[in-house]
Amino acid sequence: MSIRHGLLALLERGPRYGSQLRTEFESRTGSTWPLNVGQVYTTLGRLERDGLVAQDGEDGAGHALYVITPAGRTELKSWFRTPVDRASPPRDELAIKLAMAVGAPGVDIREVIQSQRRHTIKAMQDYTRLKAQALEAAPKDRDEVAWLLVLEQLIFQTEAEARWLDHCEVRLIRLSMVPVREGLPVEEALGKPTDDPPDGASGGTSGGTSGEAFDRAPAEGARRSGGH
Repeated sequence: MSIRHGLLALLERGPRYGSQLRTEFESRTGSTWPLNVGQVYTTLGRLERDGLVAQDGEDGAGHALYVITPAGRTELKSWFRTPVDRASPPRDELAIKLAMAVGAPGVDIREVIQSQRRHTIKAMQDYTRLKAQALEAAPKDRDEVAWLLVLEQLIFQTEAEARWLDHCEVRLIRLSMVPVREGLPVEEALGKPTDDPPDGASGGTSGGTSGEAFDRAPAEGARRSGGH
C-alpha cells in the first residue's frame, strides 16, 4: 500500500496537517488500512526530504501545515499513470501458510483450508452486507464513492480467495492419489489418504468454481483456437 502517494493525493487538494491527513486517508478508504499519526509524520518527513512536500506555516490551532511541491505533483501524476507492478507480488501469508503446511508433521492441510474457507466466506458476507448498506442511498461525496470502490475490491478479493481454496483442495485430493517418485507417498505427506475420485471432488462451501474448471480452461482454449 502506498501511503506516500496517498498523502500526496490528499495534499494536492490543499494544505493539510498530519492528523488531518490521517483522518482523510481513513475516510477515503473506509478505515480499511488504518494509519497512526506516527506513520503519517514519518512519511511526511521522507516526502519533505525528497522535495515532494514542504512545510508552509501553521493553521490557527498551531498545527504545522504541509503543501505539495511541483516535484510532488509530477511524482503523483506518474503514480496515477503507471500500472501497479504485479511482477513482484507482495508476500501473501495464506499462500505461505499452505505452502509450509504441505508435508508438515502433524498438520492436516485440509483442516487448514477448511478453517480458512470459513473465515474467508464470513468476511465476504460481511463486506457484502456493508456494500448493501452503502447502496441504500446514493453516495453523497467523493469519500463515499471511494469507500464503495474499496469495498467492492475486497468482495472480489475474498471471492477469488474462496475459489482458490476450493481449487487447492481439489488439487491436493488429486495429488494424494499419485505416488511420489522419491521419499514418502504424497498421501502420507498430506496427512491422510482419500478414497474419493478426483472427478467432481471439491469439498468447497463457497459455491465458487472448482479446481477442475481451472484445469480445463487451457485445454478448451487450445481446442477453440485449433491447437493440439
